[in-house]
This record gives sequence, structure tokens and C-alpha cells, in this order.
Amino acid sequence: MKFSANLGFLWQDRPLPDAIRAAKSAGFDAVECHWPYDTPAADVAAALAETGLPMLGLNTRRGDVAGGENGLSALPGRETEARAAIDEAVAYAKVVNAGAIHVMAGFAHGQDSRQTFVSNLKYASEIAPERTILIEPLNHHDAPGYFLQTSGQAIEIIAEVGAPNLKLMFDCYHLQIMEGDLTHRLQTLQSHIGHIQFASVPDRGTPDHGEVNYAHVFGVISAMGYDAPIGAEYKPVGDTDATLGWLTALR
Repeated sequence: MKFSANLGFLWQDRPLPDAIRAAKSAGFDAVECHWPYDTPAADVAAALAETGLPMLGLNTRRGDVAGGENGLSALPGRETEARAAIDEAVAYAKVVNAGAIHVMAGFAHGQDSRQTFVSNLKYASEIAPERTILIEPLNHHDAPGYFLQTSGQAIEIIAEVGAPNLKLMFDCYHLQIMEGDLTHRLQTLQSHIGHIQFASVPDRGTPDHGEVNYAHVFGVISAMGYDAPIGAEYKPVGDTDATLGWLTALR
């Protein structure tokens, strides 16, 4: 099993290039980001080259974070901003050679929002055919009102967009809260999955406690033949290095 360090949560006490170096020292096989845009892409690319770690993916900007926004691509009337955020993510991904871009939907509902999201996803898929475009259902406790909440909804949208590079971000944490039945869902949706992430449920901590038996889940993922690194997107309590016992135990 290969693991990717999500540097949106891990080693947040240091600059992104140093966090990449820390992930390498800890034994991770890859890294991924949330919103790396405050760090020059050239600096990130240099740290990746130094460590030999691949950058798996990054997110589009959320919009007005202070105003409570969490993505733009399903917001009717905000298409210009949403596509600017997609353009920015694609440009950054090219410099750091990130394989995937997570297009964030935002807080919205209804058919107009669905059509807006579909249109923006078609745009993203078309301008970045060499990247995997990801959409991720978020749970209604952490992100109440987020447009995309279930894997079924995501699969319907993927089918409507019809782009071969549009895939599901299967976040075990979010989908356990919303739907459960993780192992059967992983197997059923395997052909649609572009990336897998994990954290304990319900506290979003290290994967060695809580209601999900990740030793079993990781075994199922391996048995599926899925060999890409899966993303450790958990919130460490205290120093990240002190939380990494699971990395050896569950590998």
C-alpha cells in the first residue's frame, strides 16, 4: 500500500516546500495539496524534484473564504470566477506536474446549480485533458449545504459530463458519514475512482481508531488492484511527526 501526505492538513507549521521534505523523511510515497497558491509554484516544483515525490493533486480556490464560500463551480452567475479558478489550478498543476485537479462545487442546490457545475466541469475537462479532474462529495456535518454530497450524485454528474478524465474523489471519511458500506462501494465504483483519501471517523484523525477498520479497508483496496498512493487527509493533534505510527502499522 502506498500513501500520500495531504499537506493541507499535515505539517501545517512549516512552509509548503519544507512540508514536502518532511513527507519524504517520514516515508510517504507522494504528496497532495489543498490550496498551494500562496507558495510560488517554482518553489514547490524544486522541492518535489529534490525529494523525488510526485504531487498527486490540488484544489481549485474556494472563493470568498471569509464570507463562507467553499468552491465556485456550482454557483450560477459565478462562471467567470469559477473558470478563472480552474485556469489558475491548471496552470499551477502544470508547473508542479500535479496529476489531478479537484474542482470544488461550493454551497448550492437545485437544477440551475447542477447545470452550472456540469458546464464548468466540461470546461475543466476540455482545457486539461492530460489531468484527472476530480469531484468530491463532502459530508453534511462538516460542509452543510455543499452541492455534492453523495457518490450517486457524483456518478450521475460524471455520466452527464461524459469526459473520460472526470473521476470521483473517493474520500472514505466523507462517504462513511454520508453512506457507509465503504468496501462494497469501493469495489462497485472502482472504474470511476480517480483518487482515494482517508481519515478516522468521526473525528477526522489518524486512521488507527474510530468506527472504520482501515486495516480491512486497505486490504480491500489492495485486492482490487488499486496501486496508486492513497491520501492521508487527517487532522493531526499536535506535531504531525508524532501521529505517524499508523504509517508503519497499516502499510
